[in-house]
Amino acid sequence: MKAIAWARANLFNGVWNTILTLVAGYLIARGAWMAIDWGLIHAAWSAPDGRACRAITNDEGACWAFIEQWYRFILFGRFPPGEQWRALIVVILFIGMVVVSCDRRLWRSAWPITAIWVVGLIVSFILMHGGVLGLPVVTTDLWNGLPLTLFLSVIALAGAFPLAILLALGRRSDYPIIRALSVGYIELVRGVPIISILFMASVMLPLFLPAGVNIDNLIRALVGLMLFYAAALAEVIRGGLQAIPTGQYEAADVLGLSFGQKTRLVVLPQALSITIPPLVNTFIAAFKDTTLVTIVGLFDLLTTASNSITDPQWRGFYVEAYVFVAAIYFVFCFSMSRYSRSLERSTER
Repeated sequence: MKAIAWARANLFNGVWNTILTLVAGYLIARGAWMAIDWGLIHAAWSAPDGRACRAITNDEGACWAFIEQWYRFILFGRFPPGEQWRALIVVILFIGMVVVSCDRRLWRSAWPITAIWVVGLIVSFILMHGGVLGLPVVTTDLWNGLPLTLFLSVIALAGAFPLAILLALGRRSDYPIIRALSVGYIELVRGVPIISILFMASVMLPLFLPAGVNIDNLIRALVGLMLFYAAALAEVIRGGLQAIPTGQYEAADVLGLSFGQKTRLVVLPQALSITIPPLVNTFIAAFKDTTLVTIVGLFDLLTTASNSITDPQWRGFYVEAYVFVAAIYFVFCFSMSRYSRSLERSTER
């Protein structure tokens, strides 16, 4: 009954609204049927090559046989086929660490989450790089696909967040030098495209290094992303700091709390709870922006999908490849969005 009442009040509350609702419903239903017809009814699920797949579908359905043949390359890129189990374990580890970190019962102390991340990152690096425990060495230029996307996004955001808090606090500092340095960094970094920062980290930075000193391209891209998103997150956190009523600061001062205690116990918890939606928006943007690292020679998930469709036997099935990758991105981004909504509701209670 509530659904019927809502529909009458919002979808059928006038002649034009009713017409628009019916037209939109028809277009949505038609689009859904076309997607089902293409993706399921006339789809080919197994075929030896692209020619056989086209013969099965008559170019009227999806060729999911392409994904069957190329999913490992799309997910793991040029990582050695016999060692891709290591990359799979790393993906599971990263997802597990993020899920465990979302458990609010562990937020009472920083040590459990810190220990989980330190151990998880060490194990992940050992698995990806090898060289110990009998694992063959895999150089970072072969760290491709989903493991690279997760590595760049998760590590960049984890490193950027503490720096962002310091920059946000520095921008509101009473000391002119600290405030000027924070403002200068935030405005300078946010004022240039992230592609420029990646180019600087990958191309320009080696020119300033001493002869014989070379920093891995993956590390340079990771640092560039970290510095950029620190500035972006700092502005979000600053908005949360400004939204806190002045009385909260005054009450903390009356209680005799030091600056560190006031910031840690009173200011930051409220500021971060206020800024949950924009923070998650920034996290989602960062996860998707890892596709830009292709310009510095790194093969992320989208790049491996683009390379997979260049095979002569499977050329032309770009829609299937991008739908597969889009589904992966949707799962991660939608999960972050849903968690942020539940977290926002819990902080409002």
